[in-house]
Amino acid sequence: MVSPLSLSFFTILLFLFLSHPQAQAQSQSDPQSPTNDPPTICIIGSGITGSSVAHFLRLYSSSNSNSNPFSIHIFERNGVVGGRMATVNVSGQTFEAGASILHPKNYHAVNYTELLGLKNKNPSSSSTSGSFSLGIWDGQKFVFKTLSFSSNIPFVDKIVSLANSLLMFLRYGFSLLKMQTFVESTVNNFLKYYERFESRPVFETVDEMLKWAGLYDLTTRTLQEELIDVGLSPLLIKELVTVITRINYGQSAFISGLAGAVSLAGSGGGLWAIEGGNWQMAAGLINRSDAALHLHEEIVSVSYLGEYYELNSTKGNSYKCEVAVVATPLDELNIQFTPPISIPKRKLQHTHATFVRGLLNPGYFGLDAVSEIPELVATLEDPDLPFTSISVLKKHDEKDFTYKIFSREPMADILLDSFFSVRQETIRIDWGAYPHYNAPEEFAPFILDDRNLYYVNAFENAASTMETSAVAAENIARLILSRFFSQVLLISSNLGSNSDGEILHVDL
Repeated sequence: MVSPLSLSFFTILLFLFLSHPQAQAQSQSDPQSPTNDPPTICIIGSGITGSSVAHFLRLYSSSNSNSNPFSIHIFERNGVVGGRMATVNVSGQTFEAGASILHPKNYHAVNYTELLGLKNKNPSSSSTSGSFSLGIWDGQKFVFKTLSFSSNIPFVDKIVSLANSLLMFLRYGFSLLKMQTFVESTVNNFLKYYERFESRPVFETVDEMLKWAGLYDLTTRTLQEELIDVGLSPLLIKELVTVITRINYGQSAFISGLAGAVSLAGSGGGLWAIEGGNWQMAAGLINRSDAALHLHEEIVSVSYLGEYYELNSTKGNSYKCEVAVVATPLDELNIQFTPPISIPKRKLQHTHATFVRGLLNPGYFGLDAVSEIPELVATLEDPDLPFTSISVLKKHDEKDFTYKIFSREPMADILLDSFFSVRQETIRIDWGAYPHYNAPEEFAPFILDDRNLYYVNAFENAASTMETSAVAAENIARLILSRFFSQVLLISSNLGSNSDGEILHVDL
C-alpha cells in the first residue's frame, strides 16, 4: 500500500521529469501521442480533381482504419466549388457552362453519381432523340447536313436516325468504321485504370502511367498522323474529325493523338450529364470527405519548412500542412513556391462560351427559315470563321431559343448581331479550359519536390476531361497513402469487378 507521502513524492518526480525540455520534446514528437494532431493534407482547388483526391484519400484510408488518420483542407479562390464544372442561368433556366458531357464508360463519374444520389440526364435538353441535326459550315455554305424531323413517335425518330447514318456512310464510307475501331482501342486501353490494385501499380510519373496503359505513344504524334496511319480518308479528317476536336478542345486535327482520341470518344452515343449541374459531384464528394472548405481563399505561396509546408493565402492566413496537393492548372496562377519548382511551360487553350436567348438569322447561313438551321452548326478549321459552333440548348417556341456558342475569341455585340435577328439576353464566359495540345507532349511531374508536394493536373497534357481528372486524382491519393503514410492498400473486399474479373468499379 502506497502512503500519501509516497504518492506525493512520486508525483513531484513525475512533474519534474515532464518539465524537462527533452522529455517535452519527446512527448510532442511522438506520433502515437494522444495529444498530437493528425497530419494535415492541403488541397488547392475544389473542382473534380481536388474533390476526387479528397474522396479517394478518405475512401482508401478508411478501408484500413475506423478513424480519420489525417485532416483535409481544401482551398478555393472562388465563392463556389466545381472549378471548370459550372452552370449558367439564362432567363431563369440552368445550363452547363463548363465541362458538359460524360461518357458511359466514365466509371468514376458513374460511381460518384450513385454514391451521391444524383440523377442523370441527356446532355442536351433540346434533343432527346436521334433526330438531332448537324450541319458543317465552311463560312459560305453547309458542306454537309443531316436530316431534321421532330416527332414524338420513337419509331419515326429511329427511321430518321438510320437515314442520317446512311447519309454519313455515303459521304465518309468505311472510314467511319475505322475511326470507331481506333476510338474503341483507345478506350479499352484507358479502362486499365480501373483494374484491381493487385495488377495496377501506383504511378510516380505521368509517362509511367501512360506507358503502363499503352497510351503514351499517342501523346508523341498528332491525331491526324494517327488517323492517316489507320486509313481514315482525308475528307473525314478535314470535316467530321476536325468538327469534333474543335468543339471539344477548340483545336484542329493537329491536336496530340491521345487528346484527339478522347475528343472523338466524347462524340459517341450514350453521353450523359448530371441533372442540375455536373458541379454537384465536386460538392458532394467534398461534403462526404469531412474536409474543411475555404472559399474565397486563394493560396499565394507554398513553402517547405523542413517537416511541413506553409501555405499563405490572400486572406493573410497561414496553414501548416504535412502534404500539399495542387489540384488546379498552374499555367495561369501566380503561386510562389519555396524552394522553386520546375515544370514545362504550357499554354492553356481559352474557349469563349457565349449564351444567347434569342433567334438566329437564317439569312446569315443562306437559308430562308429558322427551321432549316441545324440544331448544331459546326465549323471547319478556318481562321476567318468567327465561331467554333452554335448549338441549341432549348427551344422555347418557334421564335425563341437558347443557344450556346463556342469561339476562340470573345464574341462582340456587332458580331453577334450579324447572325442573330433577336437577342433578349447574352452571357459571356471565358474559360482557360484545357491545355493547348502540341505533340510530342511533355509532362510535369506528379511529385513537384521529391517530398510531399503533388501536382494532379500534370496528367492534363495527356487529355483533359472530368474522368481523366478523377483517374489522375485516384492515383495521387494512392501515391500519398503509400509514400507519406506507408499504407498498403488492401481493399479488394470493397471492390466489384465485371464478369471476367479484370475491371473493377469501386462499390460505393
